Amino acid sequence: MAYLSFKNINKIYPNGFHAVHNFNLEVEKGEFIVFVGPSGCGKSTTLRMVAGLENISDGEFDIDGTRVNEMGPKERGIAMVFQSYALYPQMSVYDNLAFSLTLEGVDEDVIKEKVERVAAILGLTPYLDRLPRALSGGQRQRVAVGRAIIRKAKIFLMDEPLSNLDAKQRVTMRSEILQIHKETESTTIYVTHDQIEAMTMASRIVVMKEGYIQQVGSPYDLYFNPANVFVAGFIGEPPMNFVRGKVSGGTLAYGTNKLDLSFKLTKEQLKEYEGRDIVFGFRPEGAELTKVDDAYKIKANVELTEMLGDNVNVYLDVNGEKSIIKVNPHDEPEMDTDLDFYIPYKNAYLFDGKTELVIK
Repeated sequence: MAYLSFKNINKIYPNGFHAVHNFNLEVEKGEFIVFVGPSGCGKSTTLRMVAGLENISDGEFDIDGTRVNEMGPKERGIAMVFQSYALYPQMSVYDNLAFSLTLEGVDEDVIKEKVERVAAILGLTPYLDRLPRALSGGQRQRVAVGRAIIRKAKIFLMDEPLSNLDAKQRVTMRSEILQIHKETESTTIYVTHDQIEAMTMASRIVVMKEGYIQQVGSPYDLYFNPANVFVAGFIGEPPMNFVRGKVSGGTLAYGTNKLDLSFKLTKEQLKEYEGRDIVFGFRPEGAELTKVDDAYKIKANVELTEMLGDNVNVYLDVNGEKSIIKVNPHDEPEMDTDLDFYIPYKNAYLFDGKTELVIK
């Protein structure tokens, strides 16, 4: 039996807005689950239903086999870290960390021991006497995380906890949160719109769009086996390139290039898709500049290059279609020149033009 069980969860607001549709998910104890998607996709609303801060309109949510729909936040054994940190500004770091334990009537010596241990883990020992306003954004975030983990809650919920930090702080805090997760072995649900956070932190990712789950899987699965165009385009930076076209005679026209689909589709599929729309996709790093066997050759014009050190992003125009490929920095092409590149058949993806589901 799963530790957390979402069974046909729906959230419908009084004004009729349907924020979350038929959300089904099984979470095992100790997993680090990340909800990811664009703003308004329902990920934070789902998290708030887990916390008990939003009522569930329909469906059932279980924790360790017990239905908790009607339970309040305190009864669920949950600790939550908000984007805004939600620290008490008049309290020192020590008192912020100790607050929940003080409310529970825990002995002062025990509180001191726990606060000092958590502060040491998070590098907060030198700041225990400071007020939140005297801390940097990263330090305040550590206090917010520390206040959650000190309770030894069964479940951690994190809602965009790193969005107020700069790029360097985000990288540092990602590793710290993962280390804390490893030490506490807590079940964690983490909400973000940043697919890089999702890819680097999650044991499994839940991709959402307009209140619906699009795909659930490991970072590897979502990257290499996307279920549809949305997932393929959302996961990955730069995103997957897409070209839409109609199948004619078993080929797909891509600018002046004609792509023979017989290398990707069975005879039955070729017959089925004749005259229909198909989306051809490939990831930027899936392209090769040197000729390779079993690959599509595509002619393009170089519009722009971006030197990033370990690779170069090359922005291309293929008869009006825009694409991005990643190449070795030693192979950086000149701008405004013609370029041939190759997409090995194994690196090409095909999606149904109508449903946008992957064609296997």
